[in-house]
Amino acid sequence: MNQKSARSSEDKIFRQEKLSFEKIPGQSRLFTDFQIDSNLASEFYPEKNTPLKSYAEEVLINYKIDRAELCEILTEINESIKAGQKTFENIERLRENDCLAIVTGQQAGLFSGALYTIYKALSAVKFAEDLQKQNIKAVSVFWIAEEDHDFNEVSKTFNLDKEGKLVKSENIPRSYRKNVPVGLVKLDETINDTIENLFINLPHTEYTDKVKTLILKTYRTGETYSTAFAKLIAELFSDYGLIILTPLNKNLKKLCSPIFAEAIEKSREISSALMLRNNELAEGNYQPQVLVEKDFFPFFLQNEKGERQPLRRETESEKVKIQKTRKEFEIPQMLDIARNFPENLSPNALMRPVVQDYLLPTLIYIGGGAEIAYFAQNSVIYQILNRPVTPIRHRASFTVVERKHARAFEKYESKFYDLFDGKDFFSERIVEKYLNRNTARTFTEVEENINAQLKRLERELISNEPTLAANLATRRKKIQWHIGALRKKYHRAEIAKNEIAQRRIENLFTALIPGNALQERTLGIVTFLNLCGLNFIDWIFEAVETDEVSHQILYL
Repeated sequence: MNQKSARSSEDKIFRQEKLSFEKIPGQSRLFTDFQIDSNLASEFYPEKNTPLKSYAEEVLINYKIDRAELCEILTEINESIKAGQKTFENIERLRENDCLAIVTGQQAGLFSGALYTIYKALSAVKFAEDLQKQNIKAVSVFWIAEEDHDFNEVSKTFNLDKEGKLVKSENIPRSYRKNVPVGLVKLDETINDTIENLFINLPHTEYTDKVKTLILKTYRTGETYSTAFAKLIAELFSDYGLIILTPLNKNLKKLCSPIFAEAIEKSREISSALMLRNNELAEGNYQPQVLVEKDFFPFFLQNEKGERQPLRRETESEKVKIQKTRKEFEIPQMLDIARNFPENLSPNALMRPVVQDYLLPTLIYIGGGAEIAYFAQNSVIYQILNRPVTPIRHRASFTVVERKHARAFEKYESKFYDLFDGKDFFSERIVEKYLNRNTARTFTEVEENINAQLKRLERELISNEPTLAANLATRRKKIQWHIGALRKKYHRAEIAKNEIAQRRIENLFTALIPGNALQERTLGIVTFLNLCGLNFIDWIFEAVETDEVSHQILYL
């Protein structure tokens, strides 16, 4: 673990530590191998080490979209969400034939969802700025995955309350219907209660009123989950030039019509290639992110009710069927939809990046671990559709440690990674080292004495009654288990007696690895905006390093 300092535009100094993802539980082997550039993983990401300048040339040669038309649509989208002036300057830059896009995206989570959404956006902005310094013209684009219909995932977010506990905010509008893209789910008056309850639970700071005003301004009755999300992101990134893209826009869908049609024509080939790729991943002992079967089809159909219906291609015919219904289409009918009504088609998780990189002159996609796994699979779709395979890079990854938590680490001579041993083990260590050393020492002495006496008895039995020696071994394990169980109960009792220690430990785990996962996967940005103000975005931006492959721990 390396240490350094980062400085923001307002001289905010972080103490920083870095931790390899290999040392963090729950990471997929494919992702960790990708991060360390292992030879085995590189087989599935052949474009990863391609020099960016040469890849940029390939992207620009293969880019066929009318930039003027695209940028008119992007201007309209970003005007509707009141994006900052720098965003429109970047849209004008994107009109130029040598300009590239650094793309990232995420679902439209409530109040921007988990922290990693913000880290993705900041990573894309930083990458584009770094390329500009290398005389590679680039802008950052955030693709809101508003076509997704996993409403359960976006309808809730978590923050820390006054006592350092997780508080869940959830909003399900009364008119919500299943399988509707989140971009069509409209907020109703219940959003006001959701916001009010959130801020009742949050600690009141000098920034609370301003943050609440911001949330009330963006999450209002009549907005959709997507437009509210877009307006909040636009406010937070008003000085960064981030271009917001909302793919449900009908005019954008029209631009995508040719790639939709080509993918439908080659859907059988795509399915076969994906199944072969999944086998190759399995042979490398990697877990494919998406299960692909013979009837795979790369699109959903959006019906007249707005519902997103999965499609499957018949294995013995040229027909495409709506899953779990009797309704089916001939391939020519699907092609007619793609060419004349593309707004009724929605690419699935493996197809979406290909569509995205057809619509935009994408040089790099910034994603998370799951998206990196997607790209190991869907690179074959790019190849079948004669598209340059887009390189993917992992977004910046942070755990932000408040001062009170840093003091707890110092007091107990611990590090962030010690939390991965689990709350029980961490608590035991604190009890024995800091709360009651005498009793801990007595437990150790008793265990040593018992073991010594049992060994003495074992020697006697081996000499006199060897048949009982094996029986003693079994009973020794039971004795040791009971002593160990008693010791654990003692640890819990000691922690329970010491309210300060108990609260410190609970708060450490809740704030830094909630749900036994990295902080960035659970906590929302409101926690830190409320604690630090809007400058928090600037401070994190300064800590983003585009070539960083480790997880970073930032101490406020």
